Amino acid sequence: MWSQLVHKTRRMTCFLLPYYHNSPSTTKLIFTPHYASSVFLRPVSSLAVRSFCSKSGAMSSLQSLQNLDSVSFLKQREAAEIDETLMGPLGFSVDQLMELAGLSVATSIAEVYKPTEYSRVLAICGPGNNGGDGLVAARHLHHFGYKPFVCYPKRTPKPLYSGLVTQLESLSVPFLSTEDLPLDLSKDFDILVDAMFGFSFHGAPRPPFDDLIQRLVCLHSNDQTHQKRPVIVSIDIPSGWHVEEADIDGEGIKPDMLVSLTAPKLCAKKFCGSHHFLGGRFVPPVIADKYKLHLPPYPGTSMCVRIGKPPQVDISTLRENYISPEFLEEQVESDPIDQFRKWFDDAMAADLREPNAMALSTAGKDGKLSSRMVLLKGVDKDGFVWYTNYESRKARELSENPCASLLFYWEGLNRQVRIEGSVQKVSDEESEQYFHSRPRGSQIGAIVSKQSSVVPGRHVLYQQYEELEEKFSDGSVIPKPAHWGGYRLKPKLFEFWQGQQSRLHDRLQYSPQEIDGKLVWKIDRLAP
Repeated sequence: MWSQLVHKTRRMTCFLLPYYHNSPSTTKLIFTPHYASSVFLRPVSSLAVRSFCSKSGAMSSLQSLQNLDSVSFLKQREAAEIDETLMGPLGFSVDQLMELAGLSVATSIAEVYKPTEYSRVLAICGPGNNGGDGLVAARHLHHFGYKPFVCYPKRTPKPLYSGLVTQLESLSVPFLSTEDLPLDLSKDFDILVDAMFGFSFHGAPRPPFDDLIQRLVCLHSNDQTHQKRPVIVSIDIPSGWHVEEADIDGEGIKPDMLVSLTAPKLCAKKFCGSHHFLGGRFVPPVIADKYKLHLPPYPGTSMCVRIGKPPQVDISTLRENYISPEFLEEQVESDPIDQFRKWFDDAMAADLREPNAMALSTAGKDGKLSSRMVLLKGVDKDGFVWYTNYESRKARELSENPCASLLFYWEGLNRQVRIEGSVQKVSDEESEQYFHSRPRGSQIGAIVSKQSSVVPGRHVLYQQYEELEEKFSDGSVIPKPAHWGGYRLKPKLFEFWQGQQSRLHDRLQYSPQEIDGKLVWKIDRLAP
C-alpha cells in the first residue's frame, strides 16, 4: 500500500503516508510523501487498509486476484457429486444450470474481447452438457452484438437441445457442418469457443471431434509465423485434457481463456492462458460448506469473476479504433450550450452511467493544477453549476484563480466536451434550495465532511455521521452548513470531440467573438 525510496546521501526514507478525507459516502485515501528515519517506519494500519479495500465488490474481486492458491479446485468425482446434488435435493434443472453456465461464458468473453474487434465467433459444440453451454453462450453473444456461428456435428435428440437449436435458428445464427469449416480457422473467425467436452468425458475423442481439436491445436503454430489467429475460449476444461492431470502429453489445446463453472477443476491449475474466469453464480452455502469451497466474490451483478492474476499488458499497445458518424460544421447548433444539451440528451438516451460526471480542473496562484470528478447539477445560458465544500482544495484554488475547465467524457458514444471559463459562487438562495432537495443522508454528509482536511480514519466520519443522524431523526429541517454551496462556470470556450477511425477525430471549437456589439460564437475545426 505504500512505496519506499531510500535517499542514499541522507540515509532517510521517503514513504507515502495515507490519510482519509471527504464524506462518509465517498472515501478518499490520499498518499503524500514524508521523510523519516528508518527506525520510525511502520506499516499503515491494517484496519485502515481493509476499510478502503472493502468499498466495493470490484475491489474485493481485485483482492481475490492475488490469492489463486486459496481458490478451491475440484476433482472429477467431486464435480459430479455437486452436479447430482444441485439437480437432486436442491431443485435445479439441467436447463437452468445450462442457461446460467452459457450466460457466464458469454459475459466472460464480453469482459475481455469486445465485439468491435472480435466480432466473428465460432462455437464448436459437443453432444453433451458442455455443448449445450456453448449453444446458450452463442445465443447470448448474438444479443451482445457478436456474430456467432455454430458447429454442432453430433446433435443430441432431446427437447432441451432441440429447443436451443431452434432458438439460434430463430436469430438466423448460421450452423456450419465440419465440411463447411475452412481448414485454417484463422481467416474466418476471431473467437473459437471450445464447447466440445466437459469434466464427465472419458477416453479419447472420436471423429469428428478429434480433427476439430487438432485444428485448434494447430492454431498455435501460427504464433511462430506472427500470423493473426483467433483466440480460443474453453468452457470448464479444455477439450481433450484430463480433468485432473491436465494436458498430459503437452500436445493439447492451449486456450487463451478458460471459463471454469461452479468451481475450477483440478486441471485448471495447469492453465497458462491469459484469462481465467469463474462462472456460475449459483453455488449455495450447503455445497460450499460440504466441499469446503473457497471461491472469490462476484463483483456487483456480474455473472463472472476473474481468478488468478490478470496478464501483463504493454500499455503502449492499448488503443481503440473509434467508429462514429461524421460530426460536421453544418450539422451543429450555432449556440454551444444548445449543442451541449443535444449531446447530453444523447448520453441520457444511451443509458450511460452518470452522464453528468465531469472532470473539474483548477489551479491556485502558484499555477499548480489539480483535477477531480464532480457532478453537473445544472446548465443554462448562464453556465454550468456544481456543488461542493467551500473549504476544499478546489475552492481555495478558485478563490485565488477564478478560472477552471470542465471535461465530459461519454465513452459509449466516443464523445467528449471540454469547456473553459470563469467561475463564481451561486447565490445563497440557489445553494439553499438545492441543498434541501438532496436526500437527508447527503445533507448530513455535507455537514460531516471537512473536505480535503486530514482525519484520523473513517471511523471518525461514521461516528460524527451517526451522531447527526440521531440528532435529526425527528425529521426536523437540517440546516445547510455555511461551508457548502455551488459554483457556476461561465463558458468562454467549448470544444466538442468525436472519435473517428485512423485517429482522424472530429474536433470543433466554439470561441466567442463580438460583431456589431453582439456576442456570437465562431466555430473552427481543429486538427485531431
